[in-house]
Amino acid sequence: MRTLEQLEQAMTTPSSRLIEDMKNIEGDLMLLGVGGKMGPSLAKLAMNAINAAGVSKNVYGVSRFSEPGLKEELEACGLKMIACDLLDDASLQALPDVRNVIYMAGTKFGTTGKEHFTWGMNAYLPGRVAEKYRNSRIVVFSTGNVYPLSSVHLGGAAEDAAPAPVGEYGQSCLGRERVFEFFSHRYGTPILIYRLNYAIDMRYGVLLELAKSVKEGRPIDLTMGHFNCIWQGDANEIALRALLHCSSPAGKLNVTGPETVAVRYAAAEFGKRLGVEPQFTGKEAETALLSNASTCMQLFGYPRVSLLQMIDWIAEWVEHGGAMIDKPTHFQQREGRF
Repeated sequence: MRTLEQLEQAMTTPSSRLIEDMKNIEGDLMLLGVGGKMGPSLAKLAMNAINAAGVSKNVYGVSRFSEPGLKEELEACGLKMIACDLLDDASLQALPDVRNVIYMAGTKFGTTGKEHFTWGMNAYLPGRVAEKYRNSRIVVFSTGNVYPLSSVHLGGAAEDAAPAPVGEYGQSCLGRERVFEFFSHRYGTPILIYRLNYAIDMRYGVLLELAKSVKEGRPIDLTMGHFNCIWQGDANEIALRALLHCSSPAGKLNVTGPETVAVRYAAAEFGKRLGVEPQFTGKEAETALLSNASTCMQLFGYPRVSLLQMIDWIAEWVEHGGAMIDKPTHFQQREGRF
């Protein structure tokens, strides 16, 4: 894979499973925070699935649209885009009512020094949205950062593990979850809390960071020696299909790939493809930020894109100078400072 056009096609082509599920999702869709890393491809995937299913639905996307041209690009695909600052309550209340909401708004990087804004976005705003859309189904994007670091030998934290987030970002995300849970109890709103742990595409993500380090001969710190990841196209598909699995009280779902991936293994695989011997520093800790996605696999099946396929694609992308998004994951961070 070498071009943005190939990447777009890979991420926005719906599976037969999504097409069938789209026939059973009643009503229009609203994507709050559509301007983030995953939002544009999720919106296009939703529209393509709707068209393939032969059903009639509107897909609304809401964002500040700080990236020039993004609003117009999505509108050209048949999506209905609304420029809105969700923290402005009058603008939030003016949004159309819809049956299905995917909530992707939030902030992570720059938390240190701007903790007040992080809590406003991640814990205050969810209450305003949950009140506004109390009669909708809501899939709420969250993160594996609500879990503590866990043993690399036990397969990751499952959904019933007690949250114990490290740092204010993870704490504020747990706040988001608890606020949505409160409104699910109060109004009977069907909600699914979607705990994502490292989505990947060619332009950003843990695998890209490892591939770049290998190619550039930079030592890779092994202290956070294991991670989970999932192809962004699969993560987007699960988010849409999850609308059929919302419940009250709110349910929780870990969304990631099936493997506990060793940093040393992934770097070695990139080394083979890029013709460079990886350089390492440090030693693997006995714990890492890991999620167990067994329930996700049971509900939705295994991802279409495998770990080795992602490694093949990213190695080719890096080798040929593909476009990249300068938003590091900071997956090595063990103190929760983002």
